[in-house]
Amino acid sequence: MGKNIVVLSGSPRKDGNTDKLTAAFVEGAESAGNAVTCFRPADMNIGGCRGCGHCFKETGVCVQKDDMPQILDALRKADTLVLASPVYYFGVTAQLKLAIDRTYATLKEKLPIKQAALLLTCGADTDVTAPSIAMFRRILALQKWAEAGIVVAPKLHGMDEINGREELEQAKKLGREI
Repeated sequence: MGKNIVVLSGSPRKDGNTDKLTAAFVEGAESAGNAVTCFRPADMNIGGCRGCGHCFKETGVCVQKDDMPQILDALRKADTLVLASPVYYFGVTAQLKLAIDRTYATLKEKLPIKQAALLLTCGADTDVTAPSIAMFRRILALQKWAEAGIVVAPKLHGMDEINGREELEQAKKLGREI
């Protein structure tokens, strides 16, 4: 039986390099019999965490009425989480970070997630991804999730520059093996 994988793809640019890297991962994961649910926070109405603590009083319930419950419900059924993002100014996109911050509502719960992976694209060398990778690894340590893999595709600027790059095959392989 395959895994239940949730992908949060943080790119605000549809059909860009991050979406193509994500699609390669999904293709590999589905070919291995896994169920994959993808969310694009940039296309959703997700407000920033207000730090009000309501979610800790009402376990997992946020006071905000937006689209985040769709993601939280999926995470409550997931074996694996995949975060995908272009790196903007040394970090994941604001759209993805909003969704990540809102998972705070689940900290008092024990999510079934056992592992997570990270897919990153960037316009510079891979050194600019270090803060995003560090954040990802801190999340894994906090949640006690295993690191399933990281794929970084550097030096991408135009919409189709990832086409034909080895990182697409790396993402597909990660999806198959996850």
